[in-house]
Amino acid sequence: MTASPAAATAPVASEGEARAVLSARGLGRDFAGFVAVNNVDLDVHDGKIHALIGPNGAGKTTVFNLLTKFLTPTAGTIELLGQDITRLPPAKVARMGLVRSFQISATFPHLTVLDNVRVALQRPGGLAVQFWRSLSSLDALTPRAEELLHQVGLDDARDRLAGDLSYGRKRVLEIATTLALDPKVLLLDEPMAGMGHEDVGTVSEIIRTVAKDRAVLMVEHNLTVVADLCDWITVMQRGEILAAGDYDTVSRDERVRIAYMGTEHE
Repeated sequence: MTASPAAATAPVASEGEARAVLSARGLGRDFAGFVAVNNVDLDVHDGKIHALIGPNGAGKTTVFNLLTKFLTPTAGTIELLGQDITRLPPAKVARMGLVRSFQISATFPHLTVLDNVRVALQRPGGLAVQFWRSLSSLDALTPRAEELLHQVGLDDARDRLAGDLSYGRKRVLEIATTLALDPKVLLLDEPMAGMGHEDVGTVSEIIRTVAKDRAVLMVEHNLTVVADLCDWITVMQRGEILAAGDYDTVSRDERVRIAYMGTEHE
């Protein structure tokens, strides 16, 4: 069954639903006349996993960059936890609880797994700017770092160098370091890219667990992961929202099948 045009609008929370913690209305960005994102409405809800999908060049990464303030919108507004963040700098938005991972793993390869997480914990602990303090000041962060490593299943690797981990476990470590910032909204940019089947399953379960008490928005090309993991899916094409809904809804939309999913999903 083909979804109605109304399916292309962002989900709006009704009474009794999880609250929207990150919202965009009429979001747009152009580059010297080229419209990369046009009139995007988006709601990301607490305790839910929301996927942003679409073919290459659809505008997904630009939307991520707009939401996290790496780019400034040329149209529209963004709210985080009910506060307008449209013109705020990215560092302030991150401190408010909007934290992003990137496609390329961003860990310190010559530090241990434990020390990577302890370094990340310096920011919320107020130690990041106290450069005169000794390394022993990090010791107070060890219990929380160990909790995070346990949460993502890296207990056994705490003393290994991050550079010696497999690709999949490096991505898991990156999730642990983003969780160290205590995000209210976690944005994951292609978290499964380049992973083998076993690592995909592991990371999927970690994302499912961490989403229980925060909102998650992810760009992901693995439709099997999207179908299994995500509560809501927004499909983009040419910088605009093509459709939105749960997986069954968007996978039955003929426009989506033509633009992205292909005939194998009939």
